Amino acid sequence: MSICHVYRVFTSALRGGHKHVSSLRAGLAVLLAMALVGCASGVSVVETWEGNPQAAASAAKLKAPGEIRVTQVNGRDMTNFLMQDLALDYALLPGENQVVFVYKTIWAKTGVVSNGESKVHVIESQPQVVRFEAEAGNTYHFEFPKPDSRQEAERMMPEFSAAIVSSSGQTVASSTDWTAEEQAMASRTPIPGSPSDGTVGSSGSALDQLKAIWKTASDEEKKTFLRWAFE
Repeated sequence: MSICHVYRVFTSALRGGHKHVSSLRAGLAVLLAMALVGCASGVSVVETWEGNPQAAASAAKLKAPGEIRVTQVNGRDMTNFLMQDLALDYALLPGENQVVFVYKTIWAKTGVVSNGESKVHVIESQPQVVRFEAEAGNTYHFEFPKPDSRQEAERMMPEFSAAIVSSSGQTVASSTDWTAEEQAMASRTPIPGSPSDGTVGSSGSALDQLKAIWKTASDEEKKTFLRWAFE
């Protein structure tokens, strides 16, 4: 069902003199939600490469739940589809892969909320990086502690780490904080499987990569990077 089809049905009913306009509007909201869900479910696997590499036929898969927002894979920016808190699968080429991500949870505020104030608490980790060898055709997923409260989530953040687990249940790697120094190094050193002609990653120039990295860095990491850059 497309949104255009929903709209045509709705306007046709109005022209026919339907008396329950409010009911129709409510129905339209439900149908639009269904259409959006249909669009979202159509995005099953996100390819993390450009072009048509031969190894894509035997790609591995990394399953990311809604709490994990993948920002980069092998230096290439990943697009958020429709909404940030959307579970997605990422197709990875066999071999070494570098995945940059952020863990985020949302908790409803209790009590009265002032006008204009956010109704939720957002708990977010520092940018994380994990590197692992993806085997052809294998499926991997993230594993991490599941907090029962906002306070517990906040306590987790300073030492947060997520594991990458294979379909056989084996932990193949664990994430660490993606520091400013590592970001600078990554922008200069392509990982195996990326171009070796002096360019960085698979999407744009070194300047483009630095801009992308800068967006994901915390204020403290930006300060550290600038101190390092001007030493």
